[in-house]
Amino acid sequence: MTQENLEQEEKELETGMEQDETSADADVNTSDAVAEDTPEAMLEKALAQVEEYKDKYLRQVAEFDNYRKRVMKEKAELIKNGGERVVTAILPIIDDFERARDNMDKMEDVNAVKEGVELIIEKFLNALKHEGVEKIDAVGQPFDVDYHEAIATVPAPSDDMKGKVLDCVQTGYMLKDKVIRHAKVAVAK
Repeated sequence: MTQENLEQEEKELETGMEQDETSADADVNTSDAVAEDTPEAMLEKALAQVEEYKDKYLRQVAEFDNYRKRVMKEKAELIKNGGERVVTAILPIIDDFERARDNMDKMEDVNAVKEGVELIIEKFLNALKHEGVEKIDAVGQPFDVDYHEAIATVPAPSDDMKGKVLDCVQTGYMLKDKVIRHAKVAVAK
């Protein structure tokens, strides 16, 4: 055999070996594909997916539980300290009442004392108004059970006053569109 023939045979052998390796790889891939389609493999995939969904579900439940606890804590804080702003607004008015009480004995002019008390009441009502509290206007208005509580009925002085409020015995108040105390009124019949 010549040198050329030897080289030719070596090339043929190498080519044959490569083809054998390629076909062996194809057999392995085919067997992997067949192994993946087996019921056991499908069951394993399904179980893995179930575990993944279970983990996601448990994380979501824990996250929601933490959110719920945080909201409850914030709500408790609001209830506990909700009136702080109102009390802070009222404290200067209490100071004014105390100063008025301390100076009443020294005052000889009753009208000055009355004027001082009127100013303090006005200041108090303005503080409440700033917090959203408003008086319910009743006298002369048509009787409305949503805002008024009738404690008496009196004969109407004229026909146009029938069903209207003639007198307000106790002032009613609203807090931001909600009645917190109905006005106690006398209604014309």
